[in-house]
Amino acid sequence: MKTRVISAIVALIILVPLIIVGGTAYNIGVYVIALLGLKEFLDIKFSKKPVPIFIQFMAYVFMTLVLLSNVNLITMDFELDFRLLSALFITFLLPVVLYHERKKYSINDAFYMIGGLLFLSISMTLLMIVRNMGLEILVYLLLITTMTDIFAYVTGSLIGKHKLLEVISPNKTWEGMVGGTIMGVFVSAVFYHTVIDPEFSKVYLLGISLFLSVLGQYGDLVFSSIKRYFGKKDFSNIMPGHGGVLDRLDSIIFVLLGFVFFVNIL
Repeated sequence: MKTRVISAIVALIILVPLIIVGGTAYNIGVYVIALLGLKEFLDIKFSKKPVPIFIQFMAYVFMTLVLLSNVNLITMDFELDFRLLSALFITFLLPVVLYHERKKYSINDAFYMIGGLLFLSISMTLLMIVRNMGLEILVYLLLITTMTDIFAYVTGSLIGKHKLLEVISPNKTWEGMVGGTIMGVFVSAVFYHTVIDPEFSKVYLLGISLFLSVLGQYGDLVFSSIKRYFGKKDFSNIMPGHGGVLDRLDSIIFVLLGFVFFVNIL
């Protein structure tokens, strides 16, 4: 527990100023997090059978190009043009033929790379765009995820009896999910109504916050299922007591993906 608390404090000392300042400093921070997340995503599958260095290198190049091409956007109209997509498919599918006989790189590996790169690149781009839209919006989304996570843990620890999806995440309960959702929706909605837009419909606000809170929790389960599939407890141990970057971003990634549908409403 002591290690977990220290890791959390160190992370907050680093991240909170970047979030407040925004701009280039924040975007560099997101870029570093994106690269670390990509490394974890590759390592969890390829730790025992590393893919060729060139393919790994091109994965980081693709991630970099996507983030750089959208670094200054303040809307959700981010760019992922056909040239970049074509390069993605060519780069990661052609080596399947070259390495087939040596079994270093299969078609399954190729589509894991392509799907993972698209998923993480879009998610990290959204993390930059939302901050460019305004600090308050990012805080609103972070409150949904953090309050939901904290109170899901607290409620589940105190009164949790009915397992949510034991095969994927043994410690999560229905009681924890409900408790986390209630507090996540309440705190984030109060913040939005008080700080961002007091005139916005309370019904819409509660409905959107509810959807994002639940979606974030299922995002956590999606990432947990990936870890269980590969027989891992965490994506890495870069944050002692907390696991890896993706272990911390699992909920917010899905909240960001869900937020896309409401950006023109909120």
